Amino acid sequence: MSEKPPTYDSAGVSLATANAVVDRLRSAVESTGATGFGHFAGLYPLDERRFLAASTDSVGSKLLLHRRAGTLRWGGMDLAAHCINDVLCSGAEPLFFLDYVAAEHIELEQVAELVEGAAEVCRRAGCMLIGGETAELPGVYRENELDFAGTCVGLVERDRVVDGSRCAPGDVIVGFPSDGIHTNGFSLVRALVGDGDFDADLLLTPHRLYLDEVRALRAEADVKALAHVTGGGILGNLSRVLPDGVHARIDWNSWTRPPVFQWLADRGVEEEEARRVFNLGIGMCAVVPEAPAGATVIGALE
Repeated sequence: MSEKPPTYDSAGVSLATANAVVDRLRSAVESTGATGFGHFAGLYPLDERRFLAASTDSVGSKLLLHRRAGTLRWGGMDLAAHCINDVLCSGAEPLFFLDYVAAEHIELEQVAELVEGAAEVCRRAGCMLIGGETAELPGVYRENELDFAGTCVGLVERDRVVDGSRCAPGDVIVGFPSDGIHTNGFSLVRALVGDGDFDADLLLTPHRLYLDEVRALRAEADVKALAHVTGGGILGNLSRVLPDGVHARIDWNSWTRPPVFQWLADRGVEEEEARRVFNLGIGMCAVVPEAPAGATVIGALE
């Protein structure tokens, strides 16, 4: 009997459970007056003209490989870029960032590497790193465990909000290239790596920041929606910002994938599973009525 191909579920992570959690929590969140739950960033009405946009995330299990490879600074970069990109999806400009480091036992050098990596990305984004928390929690974390999470807050004018509500069939999807796996799917990657050696430059390249690309596209085109391609792949994340009844059709051969995705295929990850879990070389999508010259069009709405 042939061995089953590796999947995210077999590595211990269920995307279906994650979606069910969002559905279960929706009523509790909306009971506080919040709207747009499930989008990449939550919006808070600051006044009649502006919203604050906020998003929280963590590096996740990629941090375990960063520790093995001695690339914790990259882990800090992963976190800041991921959170800032989520805020960008609302049309907001990043204002400030907060981090949270937790471990069974705090080691100063590790914390410094993480925070310095986050600060590097924040400087590039013009986003202040204004504080955070460091927690030493024996009994909560196992020996040598480490976690790094953060929150980004941005600001957007009401008439500049990007929420996907205007998307319609016939709009085109522009894709911005990823620098690799970014920060999602690493429970499966770790299962494939096992206890063996691995190429950190191939697997752990830091999460790309899309601030400049998004600003440039908005200066040229009417951007109706932005989707940060994280857990759930390209289609899963586009579905978060599209109106009911509108769907994305992707031309999967319209861009060149980074070599790491061939590495996954060589280890048995099937194409359907790769599309469901990974970004496959597109880290951010934008929906526009017409793509400007030079843009990479990866599909359309129908």
